[in-house]
Amino acid sequence: MAPYKAAVIGLGRMGSTFDDEITQGGSIFLPYCHTPAYVASPLTTLVAGADPHDEQRSIYGERWGLNNGHLYTDYREMLEQESPDVVSVCTTARVRAEILIEVARSGAKAIWAEKPLALTLEEADEMVAICDELGVRVAINTARRYNPYFAHIRGRIDRGELGDILQVNVHAQCGLSHNGSHAIDALRFLAQNGNVEWVFGEMESDEAAAGEDDLMGNGYLAFDNGIRGFLRSTPCGVANWDTDVIGTEGRARTMYMCSGAEYTHLAEGGLRGRGVPVRSSVPFPASPEGMGITIIRDLLESVEQKRRPRSSIHDGHQSLEIAMALRESHRRGGQRVDLPLANRSLRILSSETHGDSEPARIRRLKAAK
Repeated sequence: MAPYKAAVIGLGRMGSTFDDEITQGGSIFLPYCHTPAYVASPLTTLVAGADPHDEQRSIYGERWGLNNGHLYTDYREMLEQESPDVVSVCTTARVRAEILIEVARSGAKAIWAEKPLALTLEEADEMVAICDELGVRVAINTARRYNPYFAHIRGRIDRGELGDILQVNVHAQCGLSHNGSHAIDALRFLAQNGNVEWVFGEMESDEAAAGEDDLMGNGYLAFDNGIRGFLRSTPCGVANWDTDVIGTEGRARTMYMCSGAEYTHLAEGGLRGRGVPVRSSVPFPASPEGMGITIIRDLLESVEQKRRPRSSIHDGHQSLEIAMALRESHRRGGQRVDLPLANRSLRILSSETHGDSEPARIRRLKAAK
């Protein structure tokens, strides 16, 4: 596979510096965010970056060895001048739909985009339709699909080692749109990528559910493959960012921020011969690959093999619609809500949009003073 020319739009935390914040393990393995992964991957060559903020471009160029001739205020100019093969969209969700569509129309072969996919279902529908029409492969950065623990568990599920999957539970305190994209997508991934047919949802409060803010909530999800799911994104105590897959022959769990994972199966014996639970740890590679490296390889292989990436734009689309449906269920007094939703103008203002006129990295530096 020849190296692909890579460029990044949005040169802040997820575009460039997020990895600097990671000091210990969990669910993230470095390099994780976009630019460090492009620099480390043998499949890509970093050629350019675009950001409207002067300070962001200056820091980025110095950090990654790009001169001003390859740093752009206007991403459109960058696309025209550099003709990148793969482009990361690491901007606020407020402008993500517009930018991603322009990138798709620019001739780029692949896009690696941050989540959530968009603010409205109308935007998400258009993004999916255009990328599908043009044959552009899009990976959404819901990266638990690329975590070694989750990948190993999904492999065992697909091989039938847990029997028929009955239930998947995810506990993750977060807003349903922003980091909820991770939680909902992890639930779908462990539910063998089933499509959600209907939901019941409960939000933080009636007052909060009436607005468009990014809310915490809980929900019951019914998949088309018969699996049922439960999501808790309200406070989870010691079970925060836990997952639990329950099958007829076994069970798989990841615990607290993916700090560990285990399987349970029943051995012979126990009360009335109903079995004795036996637990074993999920085996873990001695040298786990950086998740950004894994994402890039999967995305570029999806281009060459003409298939969807492991975490595709279609997955990001469904995560957003599920979040919308859970809120709609609460708004309707806890009624069952079927998917797809009829009202495509529904909107969630992802928490990342708050104060997004100033880069998140700069806001965090100011808050730390």
